[in-house]
Amino acid sequence: MRTIDLFSGCGGMSLGFQNAGFDVVAAFDNWEPAVNIYSKNFTHPIYKADLNEDAPVDQIERLQPDIIIGGPPCQDFSIAGYRNMGERANLTIRYAEIISKLKPKWFVMENVYNIERMPVLPKATKIFKDAGYGLTTRILNASYCGVPQARMRFFMVGHLGDKDDFLGELLDGRQSENPMTVYDYLGDSLHTEYYYMHPRSYNRRAVFSIHEPSATIRGVNRPIPDGYKRHHADKADISDGVRALTSKERSYIQTFPESFVFEGKKTDVEQAIGNAVPVKLAEYVAKCILDYEQKEGAPSI
Repeated sequence: MRTIDLFSGCGGMSLGFQNAGFDVVAAFDNWEPAVNIYSKNFTHPIYKADLNEDAPVDQIERLQPDIIIGGPPCQDFSIAGYRNMGERANLTIRYAEIISKLKPKWFVMENVYNIERMPVLPKATKIFKDAGYGLTTRILNASYCGVPQARMRFFMVGHLGDKDDFLGELLDGRQSENPMTVYDYLGDSLHTEYYYMHPRSYNRRAVFSIHEPSATIRGVNRPIPDGYKRHHADKADISDGVRALTSKERSYIQTFPESFVFEGKKTDVEQAIGNAVPVKLAEYVAKCILDYEQKEGAPSI
C-alpha cells in the first residue's frame, strides 16, 4: 500500500511500516532537525511543510496514498511556535481534516495515551466518522508489542466503510504474554545491569534494571546529578556502576536499528528520539493492518 507519514518526526512510524512491507512514498514534518535526520535514513523524500497550509495537502493528494499514518502533536500549537491559535491550529483536528478531505482507504493516528480524556478526541472522531470510516482505538503498552519499554500510546486505525473495532481482535490477540525487558531485546550489550534515566521529578525513581522494561524514553537525557539521593524504588545505588544511557542506546530502546543515523545538535537528537514512535510498535500495528487487509471478507473500497 502506498503510504504517507504526516508529522513524521525522525521516522519511527515510517520505518516500522516500511519493515512490515508498506511502500512509504513520502513524509511531511515541520521541525527541521527531525527532517534532517529522516532524510539521512530513507530513500523516499521528506518535505518540510506546515500542514496547516493547503499547498502540502494538495501535494499529498497528488501522491495518491492508500494509507496515511501520523502522530500529530496534541498541543494547540505546532512545534514551530505559537501562531494561529485555535481549533484549526490544533494539529490533531488538522490531521482529521486532511484525512476527511483525501479519504485514503486507511489511516493510523498515534498520540499520547491520555488523549482519551481531552476534548479534542471527540471532535476528531466525529470528523472521521462523518467521512465514512470505521474506527478501532486502543491504548497499547509497547512492552507487549515487541518493544523493551513500558510506553503507553494511543492508536486509532480507520478503514473506509468498515465497522467499528474491526481491528481489535488482531491488536489484542497478538500481544505477548509477558512484557519485554531491556535484556530480552539487547542482552548484555549495554555492559551494565543498571542505568540512570532522568526522571520527570525526583519523586520518581531514576535507576532501572535491564531485567525490566525501560521507562518511557523522553526527549531529555541528562547525566546523574551531583549529590543524587537514592529513591526508595531505585533498583541500585548509583555507586554500583550506574550510568546514564547514551543517545544511541536510547534509540535502541526505541527499537531503531544500529544502522539508523542520528545527526544534529545533541538536544535535538535527544528530542527526536524521545518523540519517535517506537519502530517495533509501529511495525506491530502495521502487520495487524496488513493481515486484516489480506483476510477474506475485508471490505474493499
